[in-house]
Amino acid sequence: MKSSNKIYLGLTGLVLIITGVICICNPDATLLSASTLIGLLTLLSGFTTLATWSKIKFFLPTGNLLLSAILQIVMGLIILNHKLLVAGSLPIIFACWLLVEGIILALRSFDFKKYHFGAWWVLFLLGAGAAVLGAFCLKSPFQVGVPALSYLIGAGIIILGVVDLVALFGINKLDKSLNILR
Repeated sequence: MKSSNKIYLGLTGLVLIITGVICICNPDATLLSASTLIGLLTLLSGFTTLATWSKIKFFLPTGNLLLSAILQIVMGLIILNHKLLVAGSLPIIFACWLLVEGIILALRSFDFKKYHFGAWWVLFLLGAGAAVLGAFCLKSPFQVGVPALSYLIGAGIIILGVVDLVALFGINKLDKSLNILR
C-alpha cells in the first residue's frame, strides 16, 4: 500500500477518535450536528430519488416516485430549518426505540431458549438492559437521553477510528511480510 494511503488511513483514524471524544464531551452540539446530518441526508435522498425519477419517467409510470422525491426534499429543508426541534426530539425517539427494541429482544430470547440456544440469557439481559435504559431516557429525556445518545454516537465514532488504526497496523504488518518474501 502506498505510504500516502497509510498516512491518510492513520489520520482518518485519529480524527475519528478525536471527533468521538468531542461528541462525548459536548452532548448538545452532538445532537445538533446529528439533526443537521439527518436533514442533509434526507435532502440528498430526495435529490437522488428525483434524479432516478427523471431517468425512468419515460419507461414507467412513476408519479409516486416523484411525490416521494418532492416530500423528501421538503422534509430535508424543514429539518435543516428547524434543527433545534429535531435535536430536541432525538432523545425521545432514541428512548422509544431503545424501549421497544429492548422489550422485543428480551421476548425473542425465550424463542432462542426453546431451541436450546445456550446464550439465550445474554440476549435477555441485553434486551432488558436496553428496555430499562429506554425507560430512564423517556423519564428524563434531556438529563439521561441526551448524554446517552451522545455517548453512543461518540463511542461509535471512536470505534471506527480504532478500526482504522488497527487496519493500518495490519496493513503495515502485511507489507513487511510481503517485503520479506520478495
